[in-house]
Amino acid sequence: MQYGLYLPPFGPFGDPGVLTDLAVRAETAGWDGVFLWDHVVPAQPPIADPWTTLGAIAQATRRIRLGPMVTPPARRRPWVLARQAATVARLSHGRLVLGTGIGSDETGDFSRFGDPAEPGARSARTDEALGIVRAMWAGKAVHHHGEHYRVELDATEPEPYPIPLWTACTTTHPRVLDRAAASDGVFPLPGPHPPEPATLARLVARVRPPDRPYDVAVAGNASPAWDEPVTADLAALADAGMTWWMESLIHFDPLELSLAVVDAGPPVGR
Repeated sequence: MQYGLYLPPFGPFGDPGVLTDLAVRAETAGWDGVFLWDHVVPAQPPIADPWTTLGAIAQATRRIRLGPMVTPPARRRPWVLARQAATVARLSHGRLVLGTGIGSDETGDFSRFGDPAEPGARSARTDEALGIVRAMWAGKAVHHHGEHYRVELDATEPEPYPIPLWTACTTTHPRVLDRAAASDGVFPLPGPHPPEPATLARLVARVRPPDRPYDVAVAGNASPAWDEPVTADLAALADAGMTWWMESLIHFDPLELSLAVVDAGPPVGR
């Protein structure tokens, strides 16, 4: 079991310096990872760019895993996303995890900028974009003429560090589950609470491949540092297949409280 922090880069976390300091404190306190939401329009300003911030975190830390959780390829040019991820992977000497999903338009991240906001369109763009990203990391020649993207690239050297790719699931649609099964991990996002262990076990049985390592990340609250009691059963979730617990820090909580959760360290044994 590994333990990460999962938080938005806006509101009290909207200063990239605060996020970098938080990551250093997390590493000192024994956390295994720090993962940032990826949005353009904040639910609470100000907002920091996740990729620039991840570069700073990569330089300030030595051990923890890091990455966007999750970035939507549907509103990013896939060739730019491939280069951004590869750059942070190099800066961190292979500690990057790339979390992906179709994204949300809850605050207008798509519609405010004229990007297609309908879930089916975002899903189709995501699948096409991920194929391009993977090919670029592998150093393959890319001659892609798809519905949404056109790419002409010669072959080159593959990236020196493998980049695990996790898929966020907010639905059990077969297309989403197939995307998760082709990834290196799954991140179910059912709502404000973690999935029930039985629900998680069914998802893991559907998407986890039998022949290679595969991560299952679950978000929620289990730290004893919170003001309110928490009831997440980490042991039951681990039995259901969870490999990462993601302690969720939220922008409407005071920064001092969130930092107390960070400094308290992982909720091991809860």
